[in-house]
Amino acid sequence: MADELRADAPREDVQQILAAMEAMDAPDYHDLSPPEARELRRGFFDADDPTAEVGAVSDRTVPGPGFEIPVRVYEPASDGPHPVVVYFHGGGFVLGTLDSRDPICRTIAADAAAVVVSVAYRLAPEHPFPAAVEDAYAATEYVAGNPGEFDADPDRLAVAGDSAGGNLAAAVSLAARDRDGPYISHQSLAYPVTDHRDVAYDSKTENDEGYFLESEGMEWFDGHYVDSWVHRANPYLSPVAAASHADLPPATVATCGFDPLRDEGIAYVDALDDAGVPVTHRHYDDLIHGAMSFVADPVDTPSGREVLAQFASDLRGALHANS
Repeated sequence: MADELRADAPREDVQQILAAMEAMDAPDYHDLSPPEARELRRGFFDADDPTAEVGAVSDRTVPGPGFEIPVRVYEPASDGPHPVVVYFHGGGFVLGTLDSRDPICRTIAADAAAVVVSVAYRLAPEHPFPAAVEDAYAATEYVAGNPGEFDADPDRLAVAGDSAGGNLAAAVSLAARDRDGPYISHQSLAYPVTDHRDVAYDSKTENDEGYFLESEGMEWFDGHYVDSWVHRANPYLSPVAAASHADLPPATVATCGFDPLRDEGIAYVDALDDAGVPVTHRHYDDLIHGAMSFVADPVDTPSGREVLAQFASDLRGALHANS
């Protein structure tokens, strides 16, 4: 099975990225404090490169659990109302900014012809689980309840995210079902975290080190976000562990062969499929975790653009299917 999920080697452009990272000799996240790691990550991912033309971009806030949540709103150039995508960035629940996913959100807004609301949820360890989930849910609930502020069609609302953000998109989908909350028409997850339990997935052993996201880094993220073992089977932390996956939104899930999170992403696909939820699985056997982020200077790759283009295309198909 593993041979079918992982190519003999990563693609050439991915190998070049890995070699460049090795040559940088930068410290590993797990050897840094969260503020130090955030500064290191900012120089790597916070691109100032508008990769796609959109109609307007504005920084705003929406009401959160006792405070205002910063969001960035991307509007298509065409007249609305448009479908809307509430987007959650990755970064292990510890790192990540609105700037870090600016190229991704611009591309989705342009290619999926949708308003994108990118959410700056609270980060750990200052705000451990479930703070990020509650922020993500509150932002989604507000967008759904106030579509006029976003020139949005609330009947075509998707949640989406990469890595930790994919976890939040899945958690929000579960919470919306469980709490009789906003209608979510689709969930799109790129190489998501879906299981914080101690499960021995083969991909964690196969991709233990050398492919960008490594086991020691995962433990560092996990230790900052999850402050008690009591939480680990909570479905809003480990969506694959939900007692039922019935009645969840249709989904698109992307996984990568050289990613420690590969198998738990596939486990979520299987759980949805077993529950009768329509799910599209996009698997890239020769790519690494974070592939979709490598789309702007200083790290811009054909592979990253391919994954992002497909991600946006799948969202467009889901949100414009009946329009």
